Amino acid sequence: NLLTLLAIVLSVGLVVDDAIVVVENVERHVRMGKSRIEAALAGARELIGPIIAMTITLAAVYTPIGFQGGLTGSLFLEFAITLAVAVVLSGIVAITLSPVMSSRFVHPQGKEGRLTALVNRGFETVRSVYATLLDVALEMRGGIVVAALIIMLAIVPLYLFSRQELAPVEDQSHISLFFQASPDSTLAATNREHLQVVSALTSFPETEFTWSLTTTWGGFGGLVAKDWHERARSTEEMYGEVFGAVSQVPGLRVFPRLDPPLPTPGQYDVELVLQSDVPAEQMLETTAAVLGAGWQSGKFLYVDTDLKIDLPEARVVLDRERLADLGLDLAGVGRELGTMLGGAYVNRFNFFDRSYKVIPQLGDGDRATVGPLLDLKIKTPGGQLVPVSTFTHIETNTAPRTLNRFQQRNAVRIFGGVKPGVTKEEGLRVLEDAAATAGGSRVALDHAGESRQIRQEGSALTVTLGFAVVLIYLVLAAQFKSFRDPLIVLLGSVPLAISGALIFTFLDLTTINIYSQVGLITLVGLIAKNGILIVEFANQLQTRGFSKMAALREASLTRLRPVLMTSAATVFGHLPLVLASGPGAAARNSIGIVLVTGMTVGTVFTLFVVPVFYSLIAAQHQPSLAYEEVEQQTPLLEGAKG
Repeated sequence: NLLTLLAIVLSVGLVVDDAIVVVENVERHVRMGKSRIEAALAGARELIGPIIAMTITLAAVYTPIGFQGGLTGSLFLEFAITLAVAVVLSGIVAITLSPVMSSRFVHPQGKEGRLTALVNRGFETVRSVYATLLDVALEMRGGIVVAALIIMLAIVPLYLFSRQELAPVEDQSHISLFFQASPDSTLAATNREHLQVVSALTSFPETEFTWSLTTTWGGFGGLVAKDWHERARSTEEMYGEVFGAVSQVPGLRVFPRLDPPLPTPGQYDVELVLQSDVPAEQMLETTAAVLGAGWQSGKFLYVDTDLKIDLPEARVVLDRERLADLGLDLAGVGRELGTMLGGAYVNRFNFFDRSYKVIPQLGDGDRATVGPLLDLKIKTPGGQLVPVSTFTHIETNTAPRTLNRFQQRNAVRIFGGVKPGVTKEEGLRVLEDAAATAGGSRVALDHAGESRQIRQEGSALTVTLGFAVVLIYLVLAAQFKSFRDPLIVLLGSVPLAISGALIFTFLDLTTINIYSQVGLITLVGLIAKNGILIVEFANQLQTRGFSKMAALREASLTRLRPVLMTSAATVFGHLPLVLASGPGAAARNSIGIVLVTGMTVGTVFTLFVVPVFYSLIAAQHQPSLAYEEVEQQTPLLEGAKG
């Protein structure tokens, strides 16, 4: 389905990372003078630990999504499984097939092609510049730590002031319409008004066809737009004009809605429920205040309520004494009036081999007003026909159209449609704030439709992100056999990458939604891989006899190339998501923007902040005799010992 396909697209930028790291390390050993077989063996052995750590880390990131409940969990379970399996398989390939292929296809030393030699010289230049900047950063560790902490703390305001929604609006070539007729409107009158709406909709050049269903209370329908490539405007761009056109139809209120990108209940963009123990009529003042706030905010095309006390009601009041004088009783009068007005089914009769229901009832014209009711005649026991007006009178008033209850309490629903460019969460927040102010303690707030999902599941993946970070920490702690090293990896990379991605949500390139949150979760695993490469290799160098600072510097310089290569592969692999257009592009854009921007910014920070944190937090590792042989075979690193 679309989500598993999205996972496969994402995996293209993820699964190459491990192979890049292995092949680059083998090539480095070849440049040190080893044969291809020796280089493949040494390079693979050095990276078994980091590859396993990176694979488990990235796969573990998606584990909490599988335990997510509700709509989010149902949708993204398959997404998470697809990505996790792809990542695990890539790790297996990286430590088995990649070294074997490298031993066959990596160019021996001195036999590189012109392009390879050019790229190598370019990386050496970058390495020299990075070495200078790294030395400056290590000399200014206090300033680097303060700057990193400020960037980490910026996550909170960047997140809070970014626009949020359940999912970005997608062009589905359809605009839904909900009709609300006058309470005293007939079916024929409502149908005539529907035809005017259809006429208004078909005037748009983008319209393919329209459909509608007419009921006595109004009905519903929709505009089906032409294919994406056959029209110049999206449905979101048409939305405002469609509302303007259909709102001109007299006698009928029409509420358009862009179809939600995810399966959600409800009919409107925003649905707020006011609950109270007082009768609905006593909630009019609070309801009016909330509606007024909605209109004044300028965020809504329309905002309305289902509390409508405008239903014409006629009560037939019987004069019991007069009935007794005429010899009539209430039950008999009720039966006769019920027969003429109620439309009860009696039986069937056959006419030319067709069966018809027998429903005794006055005609539509006689039931439209109360006047003909008073002219009806009832037969008395004495055989006289007396008009109903002889023993009745009519009392008229207005009543609520509906009396709603929500979770066993009296309830009023306030709903609205937000303007293009305004998120549903922004509109919902306006109504919530107004209701909390106007209703006070006697009114409780709840949500219906899509608004309920926004409040229940909109930030659920944020909690999942926290669980993912904790899970990564535990995995790395087991891998490094240390509680410090995972802290270096996570603090030196994850918050900085998240902050970098949130800068672009704050700048409104995308919103905080379930797709961008999945992107943030993925980003945690991706950016942590860079820190793992540096920290793991620095630890290895310490066990070979390097001092902590010398090991740190050499590990950072040695792992610069694979870090840049894997980051570039991730960025360019996900760039098509950023550039996608057409139906369904909004979700792909959202996850792509988060990954590309977060990975770019996070990589730059990681190259300097992780070494600084390592120099301050990492433990001293004692040299290991097991590495003496490897040390002798690594003359390139001899000068870094101290």
